[in-house]
Amino acid sequence: MNLADWRRRIDEIDKKLVELLNERSRCALEIGKLKQAANIPLYQPERENEVLANAESNNCGPLTDAAIRRLFERIIDEARAAERDAMHPDGAEGEKGE
Repeated sequence: MNLADWRRRIDEIDKKLVELLNERSRCALEIGKLKQAANIPLYQPERENEVLANAESNNCGPLTDAAIRRLFERIIDEARAAERDAMHPDGAEGEKGE
């Protein structure tokens, strides 16, 4: 494959990543609704650690476990922000989220 072929392949993968990240965010929003209804704190560090450990255990490289951890920490941060926004659409301050 040439440079253009590799770039096209990356573009295809990026499209799939965006779809999967949005699907994951929809799941996180539904979890946020259930937590709110059950009066469960949004932020659950033990679950976050479990998600990070799962991501690392599924890593076959070439990215390092540390790189996977950083990427998933960012994904979790964005999911938490989306949950907070959904719970407080008027901009009111909420608690930390998952």
